[in-house]
Amino acid sequence: MTALSPSYRDAALQALEQREVDVLVIGGGVVGAGCALDAVTRGLTVGLVEARDLASGTSSRSSKLIHGGLRYLEMLDFGLVREALRERGLILHRLAPHLARPVRFLYPLKHRGWERLYAGAGVTLYDTLAGWANMPRHRHLTRRGALRACPSLRRDSLVGALQYYDAQVDDARHTLFLARTAAAHGAHVVTRTEVVGFLREGSRMTGVRVHDLEHDRTYEIRAQQIVNATGVWTDDTQSLVGERGRFHVRASKGIHLVVPRDRIQSSTGLILRTATSVLFVIPWGRHWIIGTTDTDWRLDKAHPAASSKDIDYLLREVNKVLATPLERADVEGVYAGLRPLLSGESESTSQLSREHSVSSPVPGLVVVAGGKYTTYRVMAKDAIDACVHNLARRVPRSVTDRVPLLGADGYPALWNRRGLLAAESGLHVARVEHLLGRYGALIHEVLALIRDDADLGRPIEGADDYLRAEFVYAAAAEGARHLVDVLTRRTRISIETFDRGVVAAPHAAELMGRVLGWTVEQRDREVENYRLRVAAERASQEQQDDETADAARLGAPDVVPVRVR
Repeated sequence: MTALSPSYRDAALQALEQREVDVLVIGGGVVGAGCALDAVTRGLTVGLVEARDLASGTSSRSSKLIHGGLRYLEMLDFGLVREALRERGLILHRLAPHLARPVRFLYPLKHRGWERLYAGAGVTLYDTLAGWANMPRHRHLTRRGALRACPSLRRDSLVGALQYYDAQVDDARHTLFLARTAAAHGAHVVTRTEVVGFLREGSRMTGVRVHDLEHDRTYEIRAQQIVNATGVWTDDTQSLVGERGRFHVRASKGIHLVVPRDRIQSSTGLILRTATSVLFVIPWGRHWIIGTTDTDWRLDKAHPAASSKDIDYLLREVNKVLATPLERADVEGVYAGLRPLLSGESESTSQLSREHSVSSPVPGLVVVAGGKYTTYRVMAKDAIDACVHNLARRVPRSVTDRVPLLGADGYPALWNRRGLLAAESGLHVARVEHLLGRYGALIHEVLALIRDDADLGRPIEGADDYLRAEFVYAAAAEGARHLVDVLTRRTRISIETFDRGVVAAPHAAELMGRVLGWTVEQRDREVENYRLRVAAERASQEQQDDETADAARLGAPDVVPVRVR
């Protein structure tokens, strides 16, 4: 049985009900998936439950960067930056070379003399902490050189620039591949399964009660150790235990805009200073991602809403340096995510810690929270180390720094052979490159679908970047249960098209329905649910404040009912 195939889920849930596991992870974001992979590759029996879809929270709504956090050097947080840069190198070169890639950034200088020295020293330290072989070193550019790299910059917005490198990844697909890799090693990964209570023997946590949202059934799952890896939901999950946690997590909202690539003429990304933080303009295929904001969020965590005020702020900031300003009509997509920050004394979310913490508040339970996307593997290792300590038996050390994700092995050779793959498959080489960047060595599984049905080699209507085969594959092998899973996370159609995926929705539903056995009524319900979601998001983005934007976004129901705590 293929991991994350339609039949896999029920079998995995049944296995979890029948046998106690060593480690049960709650949360299917990047840290939860990382915990499952870390535990299972140490030889432990593992389960993972997620209330919605893999990466449905923060882990699909980041800036898509794998980076050390250049701005943390100003805070003298050298340890965090060094750790993150080490992880960046591992992801790029060993763990997920098929999913991650280098990206070049330009930092415009506004002052002569001192700023070049100050910023140059920071970027030099950044390169040094990364290791000289990790990435190309930074360069100093004159104003003419900077404008050659980015002709869209206003000439009066800079006197020169620094150019440096970081990396990016499709966060949702990377998290998916973590979960698929864990499942391939034997972990039981189950989505649309909500934890509704904890099992206790005396003072010890011995398992959880879960509600299978797909079939409206309740199960008990027993485990030696439980890991709470629920990100911004950490405090909510902890409240089910009935014990105070040792730390609290606050949510900081960050929104991003997506605009077509032709709206900004540049061969490089940009990093800009704002009054309160930094702003990125990040190349993303045929698009740019512009973000982000940093504001406290105390409303709905499942569907954080971007307000008109948020959007106007990003446009205003980026337009300060663009010769041709962006307008609201240029915005293809908008998405909002929540950072899980460890709560501190300051009321400003930008001052809260990006470090992570691991604690064991009660026997049998480990809580991991905080951190950055880039350092997910270290967070997972620390959490499973705590579990191993509590298991009180010999367990091998973490090996995830040497476990490539599915699709990584053989990827460089396949990339070199992309022209031959194109000739063999009948696809344009650009299509093969697109598939390699999404599936790596698993491209053969997608190409096999096209060999069996040539119609699947056509682009899907309404989203030319994606082939019809990818929607069949998402349902057959990537654990997609609903239309929203595919349009927002397995692909990024929801933010990469001006109609937010409404045209593609019925075609995607028809392809998914073949695999999942949907009736016409089920297919129509999935399409209508997605249409309502898009309408609610558009409405929220016309509101002037968080409260009214949140109310508008909640006008669309979840695809399956999730109990509100």
